[in-house]
Amino acid sequence: MLIQYDEKEYPFIAELKDLLQKEPQDLYVILEKILDWMSELKEIILSKQTYPPIEEILQKRHVAADIPSMYGRYKEKKFDALGLTFRLEYLANLLFEKLIEKFDLQFITRASFFKILKILKLFKKALEIDGIFSQKFESSLNLLEYSLKSYPLTYSQYLDIFRGLLDGVQHIVKVYYVNPFLKVFPLVFQTLNEDEILEKYKKCLCGLEKEQRYFCISEVVIKDLIGEAFSLTHLDRFLKKIYDILSSYLEKIAKEDLNLLMSYDPRRILSSLHKPNNLVTDLIYLGNKGYILTILAQEQKIKNKIPPGFILTTEVFRCYPLIKKYPELWLDYTEKIEQNIKMLEDISQKVFGGKENPLVVSIRSGAALSMPGMMNSILNVGLNLETVEGLARASGNTWFAWDTYRRFIQSWAMAFGVPRDFFNHLMREHKRKYKVKKKREFSGEQMQELALLYRKSIQELGIPVIDDPWEQLFKGIELILTSWFNEKAKSYREIMQLSDEWGTAVIIQQMVFGNIGDHTGTGVTLTTSPVGKFPRIILWGDYTSYNQGEDIVSGLVNAYPISIEQKKIEEREGPCLQEAFPDVYKALLDLAYYLVYEKGWGHQEIEFTFEGNDPDSLYILQVRDIILREERDIPFFSKELLKNLEYIGKGIGVTGGLISGRIVFGWEDIITMDTGDPLVLVRYDTVPDNIKEIHKVDGILTARGGQTSHAAIVASRLGKICVVGCENLSIDEIKKEAKINGHKLRLGEWITLNGITGQVFKGKIDLLTKASKYNL
Repeated sequence: MLIQYDEKEYPFIAELKDLLQKEPQDLYVILEKILDWMSELKEIILSKQTYPPIEEILQKRHVAADIPSMYGRYKEKKFDALGLTFRLEYLANLLFEKLIEKFDLQFITRASFFKILKILKLFKKALEIDGIFSQKFESSLNLLEYSLKSYPLTYSQYLDIFRGLLDGVQHIVKVYYVNPFLKVFPLVFQTLNEDEILEKYKKCLCGLEKEQRYFCISEVVIKDLIGEAFSLTHLDRFLKKIYDILSSYLEKIAKEDLNLLMSYDPRRILSSLHKPNNLVTDLIYLGNKGYILTILAQEQKIKNKIPPGFILTTEVFRCYPLIKKYPELWLDYTEKIEQNIKMLEDISQKVFGGKENPLVVSIRSGAALSMPGMMNSILNVGLNLETVEGLARASGNTWFAWDTYRRFIQSWAMAFGVPRDFFNHLMREHKRKYKVKKKREFSGEQMQELALLYRKSIQELGIPVIDDPWEQLFKGIELILTSWFNEKAKSYREIMQLSDEWGTAVIIQQMVFGNIGDHTGTGVTLTTSPVGKFPRIILWGDYTSYNQGEDIVSGLVNAYPISIEQKKIEEREGPCLQEAFPDVYKALLDLAYYLVYEKGWGHQEIEFTFEGNDPDSLYILQVRDIILREERDIPFFSKELLKNLEYIGKGIGVTGGLISGRIVFGWEDIITMDTGDPLVLVRYDTVPDNIKEIHKVDGILTARGGQTSHAAIVASRLGKICVVGCENLSIDEIKKEAKINGHKLRLGEWITLNGITGQVFKGKIDLLTKASKYNL
């Protein structure tokens, strides 16, 4: 088979022949070599270089029968490379199968994960050779790799990762095999000649209606496509085997308490933003926010725009009870923090707790899996009744100093659970007292009075106000760490099915101030339109002057648009950032171009503060992937709402969200029931003809289908909440009723779908019927 290939053109042929003649020893090494050779062949096939063809054709005449014949061969380097690739692909598939069969998965330990990672990297390389890439698969694979470089994850975290890897495989199947096929198959189906159809498809013609034939044939073809894909079925089988074994541990094996003390590594608890700790350079330790800030702080073009600071890693969160319990650990912990505060003092030429020119810092949370707004932040830490006077003298701005202290008191109290409305009431009463509409209209003395009122009011609630800056700092860090366990954060993780064990990092940075005067401000901008209409860069968001960042992200103030184009499209009043602060706008635009075009990142959301109208006064507080409006932010609600409903069944959640709606079975029902209430379409399955029904309803429940079903694909595209594959669902369209596990459901009755878990409930949540739906 290999004799036809020239070893001078393909030097690895000799080694390949040698490998084939021996009994395979290390399958991993052999597979790695074969994939490397396939990558080399791919470069030849895809190269722009042309190669001369060689034809070796011989003619002869059969002596006995006098029959002429010809034989020979055709050679061309790309043609040969393609043929050799097919042979190597066949061999690689066999080796993948053997590798999985020989891999011991009877009991999975941490040591197993190192071996699993090596094999998964081989699969990733095989997929890349086939031109396949999945961000979902890549992200989960990165998390697995980072976990082995950092500390052992918990059982449920590993479940999250392998569930993510399986989701990545589903994404590959959907994007690279199912969707392209379903785009063209309806046209192919219309032209099929039953007499010429292959034997294996003829079973789909016997006694089936046209619609059923369509689904039967498409299912067989899709199955064949996936089965013939290079390495994909082996990858899917490998991951399912691992996930099934891990899942079985929940019933068979009791969870053991981790020996935190023995696993604690003091070298990994802290990393500077601008001089990162090489032992903790990933998002598991640094959290998503800190990880991105650390990356940007190393960029020559951006580093000066990132306020200096450091990150207390998730190693602190993981072992904090031990750190507090053992004096030796606490001493080491506090010394490291004090050293890094000293570093900030050196950079800023300010003193933490100083009475003349005090250093003021922020303390913010940052988990590996984004939980926007679910945990606490404390701003302006380091201020007390003495240092605030020093800030007033250093800035020459009494209003600014006391407004900053007021904000510290508020964020401090909110970390103890005091609601924001408590302070909004105090603010309104103070404005009414001095007959002002905006807080910036207070005099310095009036703002001082308000700040002291905040302080007195929370003390009356029993909230301790700590004046010592260092005690403030360490207590503030603890408040951020414990905010991981507040009810809002726990409910969010429960709804999103996130593990409690991830924990949060803590980011401590020098404060920058947008509330100094009307020449300063803060904002959040996207690098493109939030509805995804403009693939090009266009700054789009909100900003305000005379405020700090919390005002924007919490929606506390009237804000103005970022760009002139945004202002015109949204028909908004007031000066946009581009008009009022053109140099700041230009610096943000340059940053957007750099991140998206030069670094190749996707479109980003950028939180910023500026202390003047010049590029050097612009500071970047956070950068994260943009959340388009179609994806929706996730409103908070307690899962307690579901406890009042009757659980009746489960399918596959396709589009994340929760919907309560009235049951309809078809178009006539939709027209009849169109009274303003949300509607849920209940069917065995859906086909392209149902597009108007799907468009009209708010949710979909089907008995058949999976991640690649029509219902799943269309629901995702139209933003509908959808549960498919509810196998115990039966429907009587004549009687207009359905049954799930013996529970009867009639036309117009209320059901609730959970598009994340696939759960189906009888009844409604009144909150959802008013808001139509909550995307989770």
